[in-house]
Amino acid sequence: MIKRTLFFQNKCALTTKLEQLVITNRQSTVKTVPIEDIGFLVIENQETYISIPAISKLTQNNVSVIFCDDKHMPQSMLLNLNNHHIQQQLFTNQINASEPLKKQLWQQIIKHKIQNQAILLNKQGINSTPLNHYKSKILSGDSDNREAVAAAYYWKNIFDFNFIRERNGVYPNLFLNYGYIVLRAAVARALSGSGLLNTLGIHHHNKYNAFCLADDVMEPYRPLIDAKVLEIIKKYDEHDLITPIKLELLSVLTQTVYFQDKKSPLMVALSRTTSSLQQCFAGKSRKILYPKLWI
Repeated sequence: MIKRTLFFQNKCALTTKLEQLVITNRQSTVKTVPIEDIGFLVIENQETYISIPAISKLTQNNVSVIFCDDKHMPQSMLLNLNNHHIQQQLFTNQINASEPLKKQLWQQIIKHKIQNQAILLNKQGINSTPLNHYKSKILSGDSDNREAVAAAYYWKNIFDFNFIRERNGVYPNLFLNYGYIVLRAAVARALSGSGLLNTLGIHHHNKYNAFCLADDVMEPYRPLIDAKVLEIIKKYDEHDLITPIKLELLSVLTQTVYFQDKKSPLMVALSRTTSSLQQCFAGKSRKILYPKLWI
């Protein structure tokens, strides 16, 4: 089942009753949504009220509740910390993962990422031969950083104008950054649902980052956001992150991807990916399962 994404731009009150999320707007109009149908809840307006019982019900149902800052950018999120019946065992497996295993997993992740970047360039009619070459040269742990070399070529060619990729840059970096934050939240939700610890990464290690593992796992999915930003640039003559563009970026969460030519919503695909990673940590598999983003 495809979970819904709810976006709250205007001031409202969010409460719960009978397993429903009760939404009351400023005109006292009341709407209800079954909590079990919700995957993501984005609260942009900082005057929104949300009750503690509503937060509890949402997290029990593995809903990612995302709060935005005063600049309307996603800033923080709530996740369920007790999502699996053998949580302690899964944490132990993850913590005890060997360095050779983590290096092999990171090699797989970067191969998938560069492959998807190459496919997106091809879809834009851009030569992807260098990326395919870099992919073939990736070593265990990507020890010679083919990811960075591939990224330099990718970002130089993906847009038809001069572009420098920056985390805090302006257009279209602003669109990319918003999309990546949303994608990160979706991956973090899937990891939590698979009983894994978001803080403990495979490659990313930063004592100030609570979502290192999400940052690892999301890498091959990033081109989905890049593709959506390319669509937005063609559709809107707009350099600011207006609400319709935010909704376009949020729509990526329901995009269709493909496992062996079988359609799968992105949310389901993320769960399959994180579940396969859990199996790798448990010693039952050596391969992370990623879908094809396009066919």
